[in-house]
Amino acid sequence: MEDLRSFGLITLFPDALAGMLDFSILKRAKEKNLVRYHLWNLRDFGTGRYRSTDDYPYGGGSGMILRPDPIFRATRVACASLAGMDPSPEGSVRLVYPSPQGAVFTQSVAWEWANDPRPVLFLCGHYEGIDERVLMAHPFEEWSIGDYVLTGGEIPALAMIDAVVRLIPGVLSDHQSVLTETFSAADEFDFPQYTRPPDYEGMAVPEVLLSGHHLRIQQYRSEKAREKRDRVRPDLRAISRKKSEMAIAPQEQQERINGNECH
Repeated sequence: MEDLRSFGLITLFPDALAGMLDFSILKRAKEKNLVRYHLWNLRDFGTGRYRSTDDYPYGGGSGMILRPDPIFRATRVACASLAGMDPSPEGSVRLVYPSPQGAVFTQSVAWEWANDPRPVLFLCGHYEGIDERVLMAHPFEEWSIGDYVLTGGEIPALAMIDAVVRLIPGVLSDHQSVLTETFSAADEFDFPQYTRPPDYEGMAVPEVLLSGHHLRIQQYRSEKAREKRDRVRPDLRAISRKKSEMAIAPQEQQERINGNECH
């Protein structure tokens, strides 16, 4: 199927990932034949009798490092499977290495990936990291889900896949819903939601939401979304204000130019 999207993961723990990929929206996307997931066990590409995948770091230091040779072999096989060709043509498969040192993965990045038909292959690191020669030899993009360290790359990979898959048209029953949620409009938050019962333990649904007045409801939701954004993410408020100033500046500059023109 031409529109079928592919996501692959190279990992030491394929069984753990298989369960997470087989529930909720991710499972629904697969059942609709909109996406498919592929798992490669790095241990299958290990070295020696015991399929070793890690070793001590040169130069000393604590912990273990994932060896380059199993990763090279796994990457070649995975890329050939995902793209139907040798991985040498750069760009045929998007290679992603989840890392706390990478660029921060945001909603705008998720939208970009959702609109990119290329298969995505995640290399899930573990222990103290991977041999640097892996990154030297392959065009892996390093992406982070935040400024903190996790045990491995599996959780960040799942987070990125989930963020992208739900944006693919046809995955959600109402694709318009993704256009009004948090970060759908740059730095904006989603508005607070309420459902039945209308009054619960003394907490009533705001009257405006029961009024049927669509303009007032829209204004209320926009106001409450901004209030929460400014309260919990003041950094985004500053960014939003700066963007507004940049948008106004060219207009003011043109007005000054017009005012200085000779008539």
